[in-house]
Amino acid sequence: MSTALILGTWAALWGLNVKLAGHSFGRWAAPVLFGLTLLLLWEMTVRLFDVPTVILPAPTQITVALSENGPTLWADFVQTVLKGALSGWVMGCAAAIATALLVARSDFLRRGLLPVGNFMAALPIVGTAPILVMWYGFGWESKAAVVVVMVFFPVLVNTVAGLGDNSPMQRDLMRTYGATPSQELRYLRLQAALPFIFNGLKIATTLALIGAIVAEFFGSPTVGMGFRISTEVGRLNLPMVWASIVVAALAGSLSYGLIAALEKRLTFWHPSQRARR
Repeated sequence: MSTALILGTWAALWGLNVKLAGHSFGRWAAPVLFGLTLLLLWEMTVRLFDVPTVILPAPTQITVALSENGPTLWADFVQTVLKGALSGWVMGCAAAIATALLVARSDFLRRGLLPVGNFMAALPIVGTAPILVMWYGFGWESKAAVVVVMVFFPVLVNTVAGLGDNSPMQRDLMRTYGATPSQELRYLRLQAALPFIFNGLKIATTLALIGAIVAEFFGSPTVGMGFRISTEVGRLNLPMVWASIVVAALAGSLSYGLIAALEKRLTFWHPSQRARR
């Protein structure tokens, strides 16, 4: 009976979602309804099958944990996202773009550095994070160092690829107009590289949050999302664990959305952006 009720609810809401998708406002209404459908089915499954909280808490229980622990979650957000992830993301991405500008001018660096970058990017975070925590201490600085290592090479590889995404004819045309090397870099190579750079930046936003949280598992002050998750798991307080996960997911989605919005504004000329209009 419970299974039939859940399936019936899913079928009804699925049909409504399909109808909304065909309207002009369905671009935003359909995803919202789909998300609400998943939450409703989640709640019904937990309640109807009496799933223990230590296995899977209901969305309402997670909401209660969010409301009751707002100051604690905010302190964790500041420690993990604003201090560890954001600072590491800024430093790592800035260093990667600056290095890419040097690599693009030197075949020696391109052939020597990029293979090393691929090797470093393949190193597991669970191996590098404890080392960096030992080097930089238990504060946010060690988490920022982990984030720098994680985001540097993806942004570097994407930027180098973008700087090379122009044809000899385009470069010859710039020289015909009397463009200096700096003008060629600014008006041709960097413009062509922007879509690649933003792809790297969007990937880095997710990696930064993951890196900061995982690094906190190996040592942190008594604050931070990684510390909160590991501590509450030990106490079997799963609603608080899921509340921390929700905050992390919202932070990651917001940061990704901000980068995507900036990309749309700066690369409006690119075919990928024109196709979305």
